[in-house]
Amino acid sequence: MADKSFFIDTSKCTACRGCQIACKQWNKLSTEKTVNGGSHQNPPDLSTNTYKLVRFSEEEVNGKPVWYFFAEQCRHCLEPPCKETADSMVKGAIIKDEATGAVLFTEKTKKLKAQEVITACPYNIPRLDKSTKKLAKCTMCFDRVKNGLLPACVKTCPSGTMSFGDRQEILAKARKRLDEVKGKYPKADILDADDVRVIYLVLNDRQKYYKFASKKEVGLSRQAALKKLLKPLSQVTAAAALVGGMIKKVD
Repeated sequence: MADKSFFIDTSKCTACRGCQIACKQWNKLSTEKTVNGGSHQNPPDLSTNTYKLVRFSEEEVNGKPVWYFFAEQCRHCLEPPCKETADSMVKGAIIKDEATGAVLFTEKTKKLKAQEVITACPYNIPRLDKSTKKLAKCTMCFDRVKNGLLPACVKTCPSGTMSFGDRQEILAKARKRLDEVKGKYPKADILDADDVRVIYLVLNDRQKYYKFASKKEVGLSRQAALKKLLKPLSQVTAAAALVGGMIKKVD
């Protein structure tokens, strides 16, 4: 099974939220009590019961409203900072499936310092279940993909916004689509394609779409996670040097 990736073409998204509902249904996630916050976006944020959320952003351009829709989910980073951070606490709490690239949270996440893992993510994705103490997020529909099926969100999407497949084919599709829209939308871009498996095409500056992390932010998160991972090793090295010095003095 080849390394997998998503392509989410926001130029085709109608914000029908079919992907959002399909995700809930397949993962047997509970509904949430919400209130009208003045936006069609509902619920207001990701949670342990909402792994995928269509975000709505609106601005006025030349006196007319312009909507930006963004189907938020875990990016399944090629080098996930959440896993690097978790590895410094509990090995195997967060794992990466080498066949698909899916980043998976296990039961062991309840043993982690949750806030440190959450902070490590440059996209602010993991959520803590306060009752079980476990962390949760999108699973890439790992169970479906392993059996040759599409993720539920991709299978459901009626507008062609979402694609899923072998990484190299998805990258080629994203770049081809970018070339097609560049003429009309010169600010169009595919975001962080070298770093993540969920590749978004946007038609305007990324800031127009909900808080999509910059490459600098991604890099800083990885550096922080790596530093935390290496800290225990540096402590062992320092202790070994101290013991070595003491032995030398005795000699």
